[in-house]
Amino acid sequence: MSGAAHVLEHKLLNYRRTFRGTIFTSFLSPVLFLTAMGIGLGTYVDRSGGAALTLTQGVAYAAFLAPGLLAANAMQTATGESTYPIMSAITWVRQFPGMLATPITIRAIVLGQLAYVVLRLTLVALIFVGVAALLGAAVSPAILLAVPAAILTGLAFATPISAFAAWLKNDSYFNLLFRFVITPMFLFSGTFFPIEQLPALVQPIAYLTPLYHGVALTRGLALGSIDAIGVAVHAGFLGVVFVVGAILFEHSLRRRLVS
Repeated sequence: MSGAAHVLEHKLLNYRRTFRGTIFTSFLSPVLFLTAMGIGLGTYVDRSGGAALTLTQGVAYAAFLAPGLLAANAMQTATGESTYPIMSAITWVRQFPGMLATPITIRAIVLGQLAYVVLRLTLVALIFVGVAALLGAAVSPAILLAVPAAILTGLAFATPISAFAAWLKNDSYFNLLFRFVITPMFLFSGTFFPIEQLPALVQPIAYLTPLYHGVALTRGLALGSIDAIGVAVHAGFLGVVFVVGAILFEHSLRRRLVS
């Protein structure tokens, strides 16, 4: 654990110098989405009356959208920290090989990296919830329960994507990941509208995505519309993806740097 603490310290010192570059993607972009879609478009959605309230679980569209954007923002933050930074630390800047020249182990690198991602996700989620409350998109203090759900959502993306980044020899596949995996999930996993509105053939695919479970869990906790079984199902799915991804991340890193 001391090795993991040193890795975390290194990541935080780096972030202290580079945090300005993450302000837009981590904070301003989701706030602009919430303002434009939740308050701007949401005004017209709310005017449509009963049909819209049925689709948005009986709340204003902004309150429906905010937890979904919180989960989606966690996905995007975790993805950003698990693609180029991982490849850079292995191939370009070679921070990870340098760490292995010390008593720091592969597992310590994995734990330190994930601890850093948790802190980043926590900071992003808390700021987003604060802004959502100021904009009137939080129906109750229960939205704070959505913060750990968003963190778990982010971790369910961070570990498998980190494993993927550690396995790659170059960054050519990252564009495919963003274009054909992350962006479609952002648009069609329940963030902006219930996936029941998707074509019947597409719905089973949406149900299998981690973001769907993250959005359902985050929104259900924020709106108080989820029961214990629902929490267990969605959190269990995300937890399994996180654990399997962490095992694969350690294996990929060991194969790349040691074997």
